[in-house]
Amino acid sequence: MKLLSQLRTSSFQLALLYMVVFATSVFLLLAFIYWRTAGFMTAQTDETIEAEVAGLAEQYRGRGVNGLITIIRERVARDPNAKSIYLLTTDDFLKLAGNIESWPQGTRSESGWINFTLNDSVGWAGPQRLARARIFEVQGGLRLLVGRDVDDLTSLKRVIETAINWGMGITLALALLGGFLMSRSTTRRIEVINNTSRRIMNGHLSLRIPTRGTNDDFDQLADNLNQMLDRIVYLMEGIRHVSDNIAHDLRTPLTRLRNQLESTLMSVDNDEAREQAGRAVAEADQLLATFNALLRIARLESRGNTADMRVVSLDDLVTDACELYEALAEDKDQVFEQQLDKGVMIEGDRDLLFQMVSNLIDNAIKYTPEKGRIRVVVKKTGADAVFEVSDSGIGVPDEEKDQIFQRFYRVGKSRSLPGNGLGLSLVSAVSEIHQGRIILSDTYADQTPPGLTVTVHMPAFTGVRKRIKATAAELPAPPGSSAAKRSTETSNG
Repeated sequence: MKLLSQLRTSSFQLALLYMVVFATSVFLLLAFIYWRTAGFMTAQTDETIEAEVAGLAEQYRGRGVNGLITIIRERVARDPNAKSIYLLTTDDFLKLAGNIESWPQGTRSESGWINFTLNDSVGWAGPQRLARARIFEVQGGLRLLVGRDVDDLTSLKRVIETAINWGMGITLALALLGGFLMSRSTTRRIEVINNTSRRIMNGHLSLRIPTRGTNDDFDQLADNLNQMLDRIVYLMEGIRHVSDNIAHDLRTPLTRLRNQLESTLMSVDNDEAREQAGRAVAEADQLLATFNALLRIARLESRGNTADMRVVSLDDLVTDACELYEALAEDKDQVFEQQLDKGVMIEGDRDLLFQMVSNLIDNAIKYTPEKGRIRVVVKKTGADAVFEVSDSGIGVPDEEKDQIFQRFYRVGKSRSLPGNGLGLSLVSAVSEIHQGRIILSDTYADQTPPGLTVTVHMPAFTGVRKRIKATAAELPAPPGSSAAKRSTETSNG
């Protein structure tokens, strides 16, 4: 699979394209060399034959047929190796002179050239060889064949063709190997950039893309991306400082105002004034809750801090949350069912996980009518630890399921109920930190109302410790958690 993924990379395809261009160039170059060498040797052989023909023609014009026969016999006698081929016959192919006995069989070209084999068929006594000759009709009905032994030339051409074929094969193999190595080298550097980018997107904003110090294209790209990240982090830090300052300046007087209203509530005797003060305290609590929820979400999403994760028993955590909310469900006369498998462990921040579980159970109770049904499930599915809350409430339309995790988004049916639309945003942020994924579905798809089932899949603990991207010490704790006693904040769905 790794090899296949390597072959699919654009760098390998580019290297493959280069290989095709390179191989084509090499093929054209070798073809040119072959044409120039083999063609030159063939032309040289033809020129030699033409020269001999010219010499014989001159002898024939000066000395006649007898002279021609004499000169052929002299040349045959001077060439015991028979590199030159001669045959002079009558019109009925009766031999008059020459070093072969009979007229060869073969296809004659329009210009009079013929390629044939020197063997027994032409009265050749030596080993079989290849020959090339030219044929003339001599005045008086005689036939003249003048040629050369081209067996060495043919063998040489065959050797050159074999060398070219091997050369092309080796060239293609080397080009393919080189392309693969070049592609792998390029892919590795791109993968380093991709891995670093993914980790930065997961919250490690302090990471930067490594460089080799060669100042090549990849180093320049990495430098530009690193400078862009520095600028983004600088701007984010600026926004965070402004937000922190605003939070500090507003939350403290708002808390004082709330405490003063509570003191007024305890001190007044007039029922109408107590009612008004109580509503004012409730409004202040709502403002503080909204304000703190926004800060929690912002800090979770920024993930500027890190801390060691701890192994958490999900079933124990959900049991604690169910005990906290069971009474609330009883007040609405709801059926509160639990199916909590034991030994489901995950690695994470217990307070954040408790906040997520509490928000989902609280939402289920809030949006389920009296005498409705709520079911809480913890189980292990494959490598996932699964937490699921099902209710028979008003549900969420399919077209709004992708939007309910946005800040301040509230489903149309629930706008009349208390809430600020931040609870599920906080759930989404906590789930993302724990590498979880949330699935929404209708509990009763064929009924009205359909209810809602929220399923959170998180990686189950495998014994390998890892780090979390947010520290709970900086975040207000949810009600019922170990840090809840130190906080007056509550969550709102």
